[in-house]
Amino acid sequence: MSKTILITGSTDGIGLLTAQKLAANGHRVLIHGRNTRKLEAAVKQIGGEVETYIADLSDIDAVKALAAEILSKHNRLDVLINNAGVLKAPKAVLGNGLDIRFVVNTFAPYLLTELLLPIMPSEGRVVNLSSAAQVPVDLDAMRGKKRLGDMDAYAQSKLAITIWTRELAKSLPNGPAMIAVNPGSLLASKMVKEGFGMAGNDLNIGANILIDAALGDRFADASGAYFDNDSRNFANPHGAALDAAHASQVMEAIKTFVHQNS
Repeated sequence: MSKTILITGSTDGIGLLTAQKLAANGHRVLIHGRNTRKLEAAVKQIGGEVETYIADLSDIDAVKALAAEILSKHNRLDVLINNAGVLKAPKAVLGNGLDIRFVVNTFAPYLLTELLLPIMPSEGRVVNLSSAAQVPVDLDAMRGKKRLGDMDAYAQSKLAITIWTRELAKSLPNGPAMIAVNPGSLLASKMVKEGFGMAGNDLNIGANILIDAALGDRFADASGAYFDNDSRNFANPHGAALDAAHASQVMEAIKTFVHQNS
C-alpha cells in the first residue's frame, strides 16, 4: 500500500537515494531542501509522485512554517524520516548563540515531529538519523553557553536525538513508533567527504536501512529502539542515553528551547 513519506535533507546523499527508492516503489514522497535549485534537480532524479518543501532547519521559524505547509496539504503522514544533519558549517554559531549542530540535528527534528504528530497514524513511524558518533551532552554547549569543536558538537547532537527518540517513544505508547538509526559509519555522503576527506562506503547501505526502519515488519514494534547498522542489529546506544538523569536533563533542555520558540 502506498505511503506518504517526508524525508528532510533529501536533495543529496542518503536522503536523496532513499527518496528515489521509495518513489520507485510507488510511495508519495515529500522531499525537503534548503534551496529551490537543488530541489528541482532532486525531483528530476527521483521521478514518481514527489512534492517539494523548502526550509532552513537552522531557523526555528522556518521549521514551524514547513510543518504548517505540510499540515495545510495533508491530513495523513505515514512516515517522517528526520535525515537532515550538519557536521561542518561556514558559520557554526547562529545569531541566537546556539550551535548549528544542536539546532539542525536535535531541536529542529524534535519540533517538526511534535508539530506533525497530529496527522500521523498510530501505526506510523518517525525514523531519526543517529550515528555511531555519540558522546554525553554538555548542557551548557546545548544551550549556547559553551563552544565545541565540530565533531564534539555533532556527536553530542546525535546522542541528543537518540535520547529524545527513546523518551518521546515512552510518552507515545500507542504510536507512532519512534526509531533511532545509525545508518552506517563513513558512508559516501557529502558530510563524510567534508568531515573526513574520504569517499566513503556505498550509500545504499544507509538508504536500505532507512527504508526498512520506515516500512519493514521488524521495526513495527521497535518504538524507542536504536538500530546500529554497523552491527546490523538492534543495540544499546551510548550509555549516556540510558542514564535516566542525563536523559532527563537533555529532554528538559530540548523542551525548554522548543517551547520557548514555538
